Amino acid sequence: MDAVGLHLNIDYVGSSGVILSPEQKAALQTSLVILQNENKFNTVYFWGKIFGVKDDYFIAQGVYKDEFAGRRTFYSKDCIRWGLMPPATQVMREQSKLAKGRFTGDPSYEYEHTTTKKVGDGEEQTEEEETVTIKEEDRLSSTVAEIDEEVRIVPRAAYIKTPTGEVVCNRSFEGLCVSESAKLCNYMHFREPTVLKTKTLLQRANLDKAIDFMDSLEEDIPRGSWALQFERGSGLVVLRSLLWQGYVFYHVPGTRSMGSVYFGNGEKNLDLPFML
Repeated sequence: MDAVGLHLNIDYVGSSGVILSPEQKAALQTSLVILQNENKFNTVYFWGKIFGVKDDYFIAQGVYKDEFAGRRTFYSKDCIRWGLMPPATQVMREQSKLAKGRFTGDPSYEYEHTTTKKVGDGEEQTEEEETVTIKEEDRLSSTVAEIDEEVRIVPRAAYIKTPTGEVVCNRSFEGLCVSESAKLCNYMHFREPTVLKTKTLLQRANLDKAIDFMDSLEEDIPRGSWALQFERGSGLVVLRSLLWQGYVFYHVPGTRSMGSVYFGNGEKNLDLPFML
C-alpha cells in the first residue's frame, strides 16, 4: 500500500480486521517520508505487520524506477526507526522453514533445529546430531519474500513492461470496471512469471507483451485459494488470500485506487488443500 494517503486508504481494508491506531498512522506518515528521502526511493510502500509474542514488526518497502529491480525491505517495532532487512537468499529460505511457531519480536533471537544423521556403514554406523541456528531477522526476511512471491497481486494493466525491460506504473490505467474486477483473470502476481514461461506460443498468441508479462491468479494452484468480495455495493472489491491468511488486496473499480497489506503471524496455511 502506497505510503502516500496511507492514513485514508487503510480504512478500505478495515473490514478484514486491519487497523492502525492514530499514533501509528501519525508516526508512519512522518517516518516513511523521511525513509523515502534518505534512500532516494521513487515510491515507499507500507507492506504490513507481522505479529510477534513480545513485539510486532512493521514492514515497509522502497523501490526505485523499476518496480522489480532493487526493491529493499525495512522493519520497525515503533513505526519511527527503520532497519534494513537482509535480502532473502535460497539458503536462508530453506533454513527458515525449519523454524516453527510464532515470531518472538526480537530480531536477534536465534532458533535452534537439531537433525540426526547416520555416519558410517554396517556395525560402525553411528548417529551424529547436527544443530542449525536460524536468526529471527533472517526468518522475517524469508517470510516477507515468500509472501511477496506467492500472493502479492496487482490489477491487470496497472503496470507495464517497457522495451528496455523495466516494470513501471502505467499512467494511462484508469482502473478495472465492475464486471472486470469480479474476474480473477484480471489480477496478476506482481513478480517475475513462472507459469507464463511454460505456455506454448499458441497460448501466448493473444497476450499483450507490455501488459501480460506476469502470471494470472486464475492459474493458481490449488484453485479456490482466493476469496473475492464486493463491499459498499460495487464501490470496492476486496481479495483475501486463504494461503497466507491476513493478506488483503483492495481496488476501487473505475479509479487508480488500489493497494494491499498483510497483517498476520507470518505462518502459511498448509492445510488449505484439505479445507477446499
